[in-house]
Formats: sequence, structure tokens, C-alpha cells
Amino acid sequence: MKEVVEFLQANPVQYLATVGRDGKAKCRPFMFCFEKDNRLWFCTNNQKDVYKDMQSNPYIEVSISSPNYAWIRLNGKVVFENNMEVKEECMNNPIVKGQYNSANNPIFEVFYLENAHAVIADFSGNPPKEYNC
Repeated sequence: MKEVVEFLQANPVQYLATVGRDGKAKCRPFMFCFEKDNRLWFCTNNQKDVYKDMQSNPYIEVSISSPNYAWIRLNGKVVFENNMEVKEECMNNPIVKGQYNSANNPIFEVFYLENAHAVIADFSGNPPKEYNC
């Protein structure tokens, strides 16, 4: 999991794909928060379409590429959890803090990926590395 977390942290703008409530693919910029207790945590706003899409179909995929032409594909099942310890830690990110002001903000949601699976690959010709997180 260490290599997956390092890749996510080194490439802070990721793209999260969902199946929209209209049955069509949706992809939007997103940001990984951190790893805690062997879980990969993210956050969002419960007023957004992405939240509603994940409520309707909790299976997502995140994809990112690095400046040196490596990429990761990370997928799993979204599990929302009202975890105040995680929400408080999220407030250490100035972007998150600027959007929500407080871990108690009623629109602020955190989630982790259950049964997360990651593949890191590049154009080297070497086989991709796979991880179950």
C-alpha cells in the first residue's frame, strides 16, 4: 500500500469516475486525503452530484498519471463513514479547510475504498504492479 499512497500524494489532482444516476460515465477531478488504519480516505460534499452518484452506485475508479508517464488505476467500493477523527485530520489540508471550515460542517462527508485494488504501470515495458489495499 505504501507505493500506492506515495503515488497518490505525489500527484495530488486525480480523476474519479462514477456511474452517473443517468447510467452514463462521469469523471471529475478529485483529491486523495490520506491513508489511515489501512484505508484510503477521500472527502466530498453531500450536496454534489458525485455524492449522489456514489450513493446510487458505490463502485468507483480513480486514475492519475505522473509527469514521468507512469499512472495508477485505483478502484473499490465507496464506504461513507461519519468518522470525526478522519474529518478533523482532513481539516489539516488548507483546500479542504477553505471549503468546509469545520469537521462539523453538515455537508462534509468522508469515505474510504473497501476492497481497493490498484495497478501502477508505465511505458517501460515492465509488467504493471498490482496492490490490494
